[in-house]
Amino acid sequence: MLVIAAQYQWNIKNVDQPSAEAQALAKTAEISPIVAQILWNRGYQTSDTAHAFLNPGPEQLHDPSLLHDMQKGVDRIEDAIGSDQQITIYGDYDADGVTSTSILYETLNEMGAKVNTYIPNRFTDGYGPNVAAFKKLIAAGTQLIVTVDNGVAGNEAIAAANEAGVDVVVTDHHELPQELPAAYAIIHPRYPGAEYPFGGLSGAGVAFKVAQALREEIPQDVLDLAAIGTVADLVPLVDENRVLVYFGLQLLKQDERPGLQALMAGAGIKPEELTEQSIGFGIAPRLNALGRLEDASPAVELLTTLDDARAKELAQQTEEKNRKRQELVQQISQAALAQAEDADHRNRAALIISGHDWHEGVLGIVASKVVETTGKPALVLNVNEDGRAKGSGRSVAAFNLFEALDGHRDLMTAFGGHHMAVGLTVPSEQLGALADALDQEAANQKLTESGPAEVPVAASLEVGTVTPKLYQELAQLAPFGTDNSQPLFAFETATLTQIKAIGKDKSHLKFQLQEGNHQLDAIQFGAGKNVAALSAEPDSAAVLGAIEDNVWQGRHSLQVMVKDLRLADNPVKVERTNQLHQKMFQQPGTYVFFHNNVFRQLANQLPETATALLYDGSVAEKLPANSTVFIVDCPDATTDLETVLKQLQPTQITAYLYKKESLSQLGMPTRSQYAKLFKFVATHQQVDVGHQLAQLATFLQIPRTQLVFMIQVFFECGFIAIDHGIMNGVANPEHKDLTAAPSYQLRQQQMQTEQDLLACPAAALTKRLASLI
Repeated sequence: MLVIAAQYQWNIKNVDQPSAEAQALAKTAEISPIVAQILWNRGYQTSDTAHAFLNPGPEQLHDPSLLHDMQKGVDRIEDAIGSDQQITIYGDYDADGVTSTSILYETLNEMGAKVNTYIPNRFTDGYGPNVAAFKKLIAAGTQLIVTVDNGVAGNEAIAAANEAGVDVVVTDHHELPQELPAAYAIIHPRYPGAEYPFGGLSGAGVAFKVAQALREEIPQDVLDLAAIGTVADLVPLVDENRVLVYFGLQLLKQDERPGLQALMAGAGIKPEELTEQSIGFGIAPRLNALGRLEDASPAVELLTTLDDARAKELAQQTEEKNRKRQELVQQISQAALAQAEDADHRNRAALIISGHDWHEGVLGIVASKVVETTGKPALVLNVNEDGRAKGSGRSVAAFNLFEALDGHRDLMTAFGGHHMAVGLTVPSEQLGALADALDQEAANQKLTESGPAEVPVAASLEVGTVTPKLYQELAQLAPFGTDNSQPLFAFETATLTQIKAIGKDKSHLKFQLQEGNHQLDAIQFGAGKNVAALSAEPDSAAVLGAIEDNVWQGRHSLQVMVKDLRLADNPVKVERTNQLHQKMFQQPGTYVFFHNNVFRQLANQLPETATALLYDGSVAEKLPANSTVFIVDCPDATTDLETVLKQLQPTQITAYLYKKESLSQLGMPTRSQYAKLFKFVATHQQVDVGHQLAQLATFLQIPRTQLVFMIQVFFECGFIAIDHGIMNGVANPEHKDLTAAPSYQLRQQQMQTEQDLLACPAAALTKRLASLI
């Protein structure tokens, strides 16, 4: 049988959908159970928080004056307006930067300011405040510089402005360096010690708050620009950002900006069908294309012009640049992916890929494509004529790319970034040494042991449950993005039909999910190569994807946008739980128990095709071929699990690892809790702990489970005697260390086992269990 491995570890949140907690939330918040389950899983666990999330409103926007230096910055801008000083808004060349610039340009222009804009060139100015650029602006008459989407790392340029007697007001959202610039004001949502309640604003979000403070009202007319910048910069789509994008999308659907109208028309975006995906995959890439290839300054004019003819001209230029960008990405990606699979690269855990005459403006996109295709961190670099390799890197969640490279700055001439993305310049003669260093860092971070990245799965569904009503319920959770991802669903019992490759180069996969009398269309981009394997085994595939509304020639139909697909079951399924359900015990196989109380409760409820096995240190029987083992409860020692699996040698494992209460979260009793109990047993006799345990726990203010454990430890140490449930203190007991008690040592072992088996990532546990098959 052919196998298609899943790219991700599917973490299905609940065995039964929805849980009792979600049912209760659905009732109190008056929402559907499946939406309640998703909200519960994401931390919205009261009717108030759920209602606030599902109903974004202007009242959820925070007071802009809470931002650090906001009043100081506003006062300086207003002074400049009143004094007719030349103000320059110094922006950035990406979509967040040009929308930030446009927001403040329009705001100051409407206030009567003498204002212009400056977008640095990626290739000549670089990112952020540039000394030469600042000096040029000041020489041309600028008397106040306001940065947007940059500035917190512009120490040198801001110092030069200060020397020239020109103030700089910084508005930014990027990571704060150890040494901040000596700016007149720094308006930043995560400024140390400031009181702003939401730190996840984009550059456009910060500019919006400045506009709000300047106008002393919500600047509704720039919500469209704020939404574009927020979505484009991949900041968390929760809290204030959710409000900005929610209302910004409404404005975009009826937008009167000639530039955006023309841009959307060129991108084939129908305003009435516009979503956050239209921004992420249509509007933002076009705005970014200008700065990636040449000068991004026309983007600001495109967004702010009122001239229809000029707007169409700029939109056409932008579309041409975007097509050029797409061609470059395709050409370089093809070469980069071929290099990733050659003999020098295929066995490396992390990749350094380089070429000549590769446009540096698109290398970040190419690096992302390499990571997506190979699953490996990748640096993609262009080597120019003078032997300098410059480019971008992208990573996977399990590998901190910034940390991996940070200790090797001696090999690089320029470097910066964060966990998932970096930019760097390297002398070409150092590329080999850097590749070796990256291999060592991959080993240090145990990259190859991490397994596939884990993705949360909202539920496992049958095809017949996917209805327009379900889609409308899920749509309440939009707009989707970082920290509010579109819910993913697993389809594990459907048959695949009408399997075919589509697209000009047949690179995409289309099929139907069939279950009973129900069908559901599905599409997966870039997976056309899997047609033959899926056609041979259409009943053995499992599909993971999002439910979307497909609009074609005005007709609506539901489809699954496939994120992942696997053919043939993974031999290990990790389904850790603190609740046991009847449906977990309906399949044939061997059910292994480690605790007698759980064994007694469930052994007689298994089907005739199943066997119950209580592990007591050894396993006498051998399993038949192709056997599945279900690990029901969590053992006290990790070695017990390893021993039983080595002895049974199953071909498939399902790990429930049931544990009703986490001992790690409960922790060990404190010294004061032990003292309370010791004092109590010294002064009370004939305590009926068999019937009065709850009252005793309340009296001592110690959790019941913790108290049971403490009494057992005292009993084993000889501090108390218990006869037929009656507890009495022992007079003048022999001094003993509590840690010597068998129960104490067992608790320590159990807590370590919880860390090994319950607290570790599902992907790592899956890999560990697979090694025991």
